[in-house]
Amino acid sequence: MFPKETQNDWVVIDAAGQTVGRLATRIASVLRGKHKPDYTPHLAGGDYVIVVNAEKVVFTGRKLDQKVYTRYSGYQGGLKTTTARVMLDRHPDRVLRHAVWGMLPKTRQGRRLIRRLKVYAGEAHPHQAQQPKQLEVA
Repeated sequence: MFPKETQNDWVVIDAAGQTVGRLATRIASVLRGKHKPDYTPHLAGGDYVIVVNAEKVVFTGRKLDQKVYTRYSGYQGGLKTTTARVMLDRHPDRVLRHAVWGMLPKTRQGRRLIRRLKVYAGEAHPHQAQQPKQLEVA
Protein backbone atom coordinates (compact mmCIF):
# COMPACT_ATOMS: atom_id res chain seq x y z
CA MET A 1 0.00 0.00 0.00
CA PHE A 2 2.85 2.39 0.81
CA PRO A 3 5.82 2.93 -1.45
CA LYS A 4 8.88 0.99 -0.33
CA GLU A 5 11.17 3.85 -1.32
CA THR A 6 10.23 7.39 -0.42
CA GLN A 7 11.74 10.39 -2.17
CA ASN A 8 14.02 12.26 0.22
CA ASP A 9 14.91 15.68 -1.16
CA TRP A 10 17.47 18.14 0.21
CA VAL A 11 16.34 21.61 1.27
CA VAL A 12 18.27 24.67 2.43
CA ILE A 13 16.86 26.99 5.08
CA ASP A 14 18.41 30.39 5.79
CA ALA A 15 18.16 31.02 9.53
CA ALA A 16 19.20 34.68 9.44
CA GLY A 17 16.75 36.76 11.47
CA GLN A 18 14.48 33.80 12.27
CA THR A 19 13.12 33.09 15.76
CA VAL A 20 14.63 29.88 17.15
CA GLY A 21 11.43 28.11 18.23
CA ARG A 22 9.39 28.93 15.13
CA LEU A 23 12.26 27.88 12.89
CA ALA A 24 12.74 24.65 14.84
CA THR A 25 9.09 23.65 14.45
CA ARG A 26 9.30 24.15 10.69
CA ILE A 27 12.54 22.14 10.48
CA ALA A 28 11.09 19.30 12.58
CA SER A 29 8.01 19.20 10.36
CA VAL A 30 10.11 18.95 7.19
CA LEU A 31 12.35 16.27 8.74
CA ARG A 32 9.32 14.15 9.62
CA GLY A 33 7.72 14.67 6.20
CA LYS A 34 4.53 16.35 7.38
CA HIS A 35 4.64 18.73 4.42
CA LYS A 36 4.16 15.86 1.96
CA PRO A 37 0.77 14.48 0.91
CA ASP A 38 1.88 10.88 1.56
CA TYR A 39 2.93 11.51 5.19
CA THR A 40 2.90 8.40 7.32
CA PRO A 41 3.80 8.77 11.02
CA HIS A 42 5.77 5.52 11.34
CA LEU A 43 7.90 6.06 8.20
CA ALA A 44 10.86 8.42 7.90
CA GLY A 45 9.68 10.02 4.66
CA GLY A 46 10.93 13.53 5.31
CA ASP A 47 13.66 15.53 3.63
CA TYR A 48 17.26 16.28 4.51
CA VAL A 49 17.53 19.80 5.91
CA ILE A 50 20.55 22.09 5.61
CA VAL A 51 20.43 25.16 7.85
CA VAL A 52 22.83 28.02 7.06
CA ASN A 53 23.50 31.22 9.05
CA ALA A 54 22.70 29.56 12.38
CA GLU A 55 24.71 32.24 14.17
CA LYS A 56 22.12 34.85 13.11
CA VAL A 57 19.05 33.30 14.78
CA VAL A 58 17.02 35.45 17.14
CA PHE A 59 15.69 34.83 20.63
CA THR A 60 12.66 36.86 21.72
CA GLY A 61 12.34 38.68 25.01
CA ARG A 62 15.10 38.14 27.56
CA LYS A 63 15.76 34.50 26.60
CA LEU A 64 19.37 35.20 25.64
CA ASP A 65 20.20 35.67 29.32
CA GLN A 66 17.44 33.63 30.98
CA LYS A 67 17.41 30.42 28.91
CA VAL A 68 19.85 27.88 30.34
CA TYR A 69 21.25 24.79 28.63
CA THR A 70 22.39 22.05 31.01
CA ARG A 71 24.56 18.99 30.58
CA TYR A 72 25.67 16.38 33.07
CA SER A 73 28.99 14.55 33.01
CA GLY A 74 27.77 11.64 35.13
CA TYR A 75 30.02 12.49 38.07
CA GLN A 76 29.13 14.18 41.34
CA GLY A 77 29.11 17.94 40.90
CA GLY A 78 29.30 17.48 37.13
CA LEU A 79 26.25 19.55 36.23
CA LYS A 80 27.26 22.33 33.81
CA THR A 81 25.00 25.20 32.78
CA THR A 82 25.35 27.60 29.88
CA THR A 83 23.15 30.56 28.94
CA ALA A 84 21.75 30.95 25.45
CA ARG A 85 23.97 33.98 24.80
CA VAL A 86 27.16 32.02 25.51
CA MET A 87 25.94 28.97 23.59
CA LEU A 88 25.06 31.12 20.58
CA ASP A 89 28.53 32.71 20.63
CA ARG A 90 30.48 29.46 21.04
CA HIS A 91 28.33 26.81 19.31
CA PRO A 92 25.52 28.38 17.23
CA ASP A 93 24.79 25.06 15.50
CA ARG A 94 24.00 23.34 18.82
CA VAL A 95 21.29 25.88 19.66
CA LEU A 96 19.18 24.89 16.66
CA ARG A 97 20.02 21.19 16.91
CA HIS A 98 18.89 21.17 20.55
CA ALA A 99 15.65 22.97 19.72
CA VAL A 100 14.82 20.61 16.84
CA TRP A 101 15.69 17.51 18.87
CA GLY A 102 13.16 18.61 21.49
CA MET A 103 10.45 18.50 18.82
CA LEU A 104 11.24 15.06 17.39
CA PRO A 105 10.07 11.75 18.84
CA LYS A 106 12.48 10.19 21.35
CA THR A 107 12.55 6.86 19.53
CA ARG A 108 14.70 5.12 16.94
CA GLN A 109 12.91 7.14 14.30
CA GLY A 110 13.76 10.41 16.02
CA ARG A 111 17.42 9.46 16.27
CA ARG A 112 17.37 8.59 12.57
CA LEU A 113 15.72 11.90 11.66
CA ILE A 114 18.12 14.11 13.63
CA ARG A 115 20.99 12.72 11.55
CA ARG A 116 19.33 14.26 8.49
CA LEU A 117 19.72 17.75 9.95
CA LYS A 118 22.88 19.61 8.90
CA VAL A 119 23.45 22.93 10.68
CA TYR A 120 26.18 25.42 9.73
CA ALA A 121 27.04 28.69 11.48
CA GLY A 122 27.91 30.57 8.29
CA GLU A 123 26.68 30.81 4.73
CA ALA A 124 28.77 27.98 3.24
CA HIS A 125 27.85 24.29 3.29
CA PRO A 126 29.44 21.25 1.59
CA HIS A 127 26.21 19.82 0.14
CA GLN A 128 26.08 21.47 -3.30
CA ALA A 129 26.32 18.06 -5.00
CA GLN A 130 22.87 17.13 -3.63
CA GLN A 131 21.35 20.13 -5.46
CA PRO A 132 19.29 21.38 -2.49
CA LYS A 133 16.21 23.52 -3.02
CA GLN A 134 15.71 26.78 -1.14
CA LEU A 135 12.88 26.58 1.40
CA GLU A 136 11.29 29.82 2.55
CA VAL A 137 10.32 30.02 6.21
CA ALA A 138 7.89 32.78 7.07
